[in-house]
Amino acid sequence: MTLKLVLIGDGESPHLLKWARALHGRVELWAVSSRGFDAGFDAVLPAARRLALDTRPNFAGGNIGLLRQLPRVIRWLRAIGPDWLAPHYLSSHGTLAWLALRLGGVRARIAGSAWGSDILVAPVRSAPMRWLTQRVLAACSLATSDSAHMAERMRALGAGEVMVFPFGLEALPPVAAGKQPALFFANRGLEPVYAPERVLDVFASLAADWPEARLVVAHDGSQRAALEARAGRSDLAGRVQFVGRLDAATQAQWYDRARWYLSLPLSDSVSVSVLEAMAHGCIPLLSDLPANRELVQDGRNGIVLADGERPTLQRLRPLAERADEVAAGLRAWIAAHAMFDDSVAAYVRRLEALSTHGNGAR
Repeated sequence: MTLKLVLIGDGESPHLLKWARALHGRVELWAVSSRGFDAGFDAVLPAARRLALDTRPNFAGGNIGLLRQLPRVIRWLRAIGPDWLAPHYLSSHGTLAWLALRLGGVRARIAGSAWGSDILVAPVRSAPMRWLTQRVLAACSLATSDSAHMAERMRALGAGEVMVFPFGLEALPPVAAGKQPALFFANRGLEPVYAPERVLDVFASLAADWPEARLVVAHDGSQRAALEARAGRSDLAGRVQFVGRLDAATQAQWYDRARWYLSLPLSDSVSVSVLEAMAHGCIPLLSDLPANRELVQDGRNGIVLADGERPTLQRLRPLAERADEVAAGLRAWIAAHAMFDDSVAAYVRRLEALSTHGNGAR
């Protein structure tokens, strides 16, 4: 029997589209989007199997507009009769799924997927959000996490079975040729949580004794103007290039050129961008977070920077001397542990097993 599964999330997100592509052909797929749908959904999901709520949710909570759509969602789900609801980002879409079962009589199981701040940030900031997250996790027959660290947090909040796999790559890119030994790349959002000013400071410290060092900063955000002003100061002038938001092909070109990759957020689970960089043979320099230590052993296949650490070029030299070996090892790890299609296949097999055994929400 083919399972009928409804994705619930932000249909304009490339990440939800990636899940849809991986699930296509493995389940009878339907989708509810809190906003609209990316055009890429046309290739994997007919319009008749999609419901766009056209809201503008705040994923930190307080999503009254989204909750007002609950009666519409309940009517749509009851007409479909799904086996599984698969909400992505538990603070918002997980709440919608939980309420559909609790208040709307929808007879389905929930497989909830945590994305990061819905577990690592929201329940810590607010007692109501903690209570809500606990209710959603308790309603899940299965949950997924992209790091062991976040899975532990989920279990502490009341989750039962949690599958752990990174939000990995759909395909391994070709081996990069022509790496530039002194080129650094960063592409996290230019927002406070990603600490982009620290990225500039760390690069400045490394580049102080390395005249050839250059940094390319992709993406955009509220701090861009301040960062560009910082990059104009004497220690960085002419050495930092801001390239804005990039399409996938252009971003891949920068990964292929750069020897080093900088990602220094204040809070994070396993980052897709870090996995991409590793697959392209970039040596990562990461902030000291538990999920980052699941990927990088400091000094062996990358650098984990302590809070406030301002590294010098000497810190990088042992890795630079065996850069090709390190890059090959990073790619091999991705191939073995972070190929998304393989992970989703295992996820669907688990849903089928739970369905066969009759295990429902707790």
